[in-house]
Amino acid sequence: MNRRKFASRSRPALAPLAAIVAALVPTAAQAADPAPTLSPVVVTGSRAEAESFEQPFSVDVVDMQAVQAGNLNVNASEALAAVPGLVVQNRQNYAQDLQISVRGFGARAAFGVRGVKLIADGIPASNPDGQGQAATFNLDTAERIEVLRGPIATVYGNHSGGVIQLFSRDGAGDPQVHGGAIAGAWGTRKYSLGAEGETGGVGYLVNGSRFTTDGYREHSAATRDQAFAKVNLKPNADGKLTLVVSGLRQRDTEDPLGLTWDTYKRDPRAVEDPALNFNTRKHIDHKQAGATWDQRFGSGRLQLVAYGGTRAVTQYQSIPTFVQANPRHSGGVVNFDREFHGLGARWIQVFGLGGGALTVTGGVDYDRSQDDRRGYENFVGATLGVKGALRRDETDTVTSVDPYVQASWETGDWTVQAGLRHSRVKFEVDDDYITGTNPDDSGSLRFSETTPAFGIAWRPMETLSLYASAARGFETPTMNELSYSGLTGTDGFNFDLKPSRSTQYEIGAKAFIGDGTTLNAALFHIRSTDELVVLASGGGRTVFQNAARTRRDGIELALDSEFTSQWRGKLVLTHLRAIYDSSFDSRGETIESGNRLPGIPATSAYAELAWTPRTGLTLAAEALYRSKVYVEDTNTERTAPAHTLVNLRLNAERRYGNWTLAGLLRLDNLFDREHIASVIVGDGNGRYYEPGPERSWYAGARLSYHF
Repeated sequence: MNRRKFASRSRPALAPLAAIVAALVPTAAQAADPAPTLSPVVVTGSRAEAESFEQPFSVDVVDMQAVQAGNLNVNASEALAAVPGLVVQNRQNYAQDLQISVRGFGARAAFGVRGVKLIADGIPASNPDGQGQAATFNLDTAERIEVLRGPIATVYGNHSGGVIQLFSRDGAGDPQVHGGAIAGAWGTRKYSLGAEGETGGVGYLVNGSRFTTDGYREHSAATRDQAFAKVNLKPNADGKLTLVVSGLRQRDTEDPLGLTWDTYKRDPRAVEDPALNFNTRKHIDHKQAGATWDQRFGSGRLQLVAYGGTRAVTQYQSIPTFVQANPRHSGGVVNFDREFHGLGARWIQVFGLGGGALTVTGGVDYDRSQDDRRGYENFVGATLGVKGALRRDETDTVTSVDPYVQASWETGDWTVQAGLRHSRVKFEVDDDYITGTNPDDSGSLRFSETTPAFGIAWRPMETLSLYASAARGFETPTMNELSYSGLTGTDGFNFDLKPSRSTQYEIGAKAFIGDGTTLNAALFHIRSTDELVVLASGGGRTVFQNAARTRRDGIELALDSEFTSQWRGKLVLTHLRAIYDSSFDSRGETIESGNRLPGIPATSAYAELAWTPRTGLTLAAEALYRSKVYVEDTNTERTAPAHTLVNLRLNAERRYGNWTLAGLLRLDNLFDREHIASVIVGDGNGRYYEPGPERSWYAGARLSYHF
């Protein structure tokens, strides 16, 4: 089969940057960068390199070179908008990170990412309890992002409703240095500087950036500093060592909180009074380092991973002072210092079997995080939004140990894959804040689960692959979900919570249509028991319970076509019916069977049309549709309305000897549609809605020098 290559998928500040792009338009770049193949090589799911077309699971590979050329490279939502089955909601709130859900998993996360496994360069970006932060992804240095969905994702263990895995570039080729600047609406600025290349057999990649914004909404300003360094070398002919160091720092990131419906309709850019009265904000300082070793021994391969890091967070919440009068309340300032580390080892062996190749992978993952966690009152006397008296002092530890085995047999037109993983997750709380009115809440919980997965793919012709897969998965509560119990959220650690368990089925097809078109389609069915739902929410605390069975049925379609050498189109559609499959009681109300799961749009779609009249120049239009979104379990509060957004982008590049100049222009929300970008599921104060920006412009330039 010929899998030929094709391309992947304040005005004064704007004027000079627009001029840069305009100067690039008349003459094209003189050489095109290599583009990915129709069936890219992936490692997600199989853990060993394999062509995605031949694998019995849904996986998408995002070419980050194309994304970087046309975006700000600040939020992962820029890269993941065109992935079916994935909903990425940009909260416009850098204190709480993106909300990411895969086939409905992760939609209830009030902050950060849960239910979806995040990995960067083989190192987990999710804690062993399942909570992760997409903000730690460095998009400037990424080569590709793989997104695995469906049953096979469960081979990654706890909270693997899906797997999002980022791979940074290896330093290669002649040395180069580069710098860039972007400016735009709402006081947006980004500056970056980096270098990469290979010298004496050692590849290197270093990058630093600063992003600042005043924010679309009042009280939503943020400054984000990121740094990244990677070294790759080959100590011997069959081995590769990679060292990675990264850091993320956000100081005084303002938190605008959500809005009530009435406030949103009055002024989408507003904030509620509590955010201003308590000056809600968050400080984040995240550092980590890791090493991976890949060594071949004949037909076998040993892979080792080691990592460690620290994360310090201080968050000022808007909890009223009278609520903290309860002596069991842990205060309105969250402060923790986290140390985390982990090890991974696996052996990959290839055997000949039945005229085909059997690849067997066996390994074990060990992950541990420990938080020195404290809580303080968010007032001193009549002064609000300052650190007051100590109200919480404990050490929270989460440890997971996961041995696993996978096998993939390819013979003729068939691929059969199976996996088995045994996960053991332990939560420990050592309470040091013990008074006459606040007893010792120390304790521990242990969860253990074995999750099998199976898939089979058949290729009746060179251009068509049909597959089916099934698996069991599970999600433990996160440490945050375990932290509170009782209807007031002040009764200490919730020792009664159990993991949610799921059974997943999927059938799908992957097809090449002609020389320049790919079509991927999948049908899936997921049933879960002991789904974690909100029992009570108030006073800044959310209490969870295991109370429901859920059902998710959906279809995903993705069409990617190169019509001519100059025109390319992409269409992605996801329809998901996610419902409670049994009735249950919550906060004194009955949640009826058949109610929709909040935070999940029934239909989402993405379309893109790109025109490349000459090498180095691309003009594209993007359209994003999202149907209405329910905000809480009763389905009676106002939904976030459906909306369609249209964006335009222009990027151009030209080379002048050793110099390369690239320019970018973006216009987001072209038709200035008012919309809700994200919702806060089950917010106890009714502040569910997080509005998205009006029409916004961005422009930038990047200059690099190749030695």
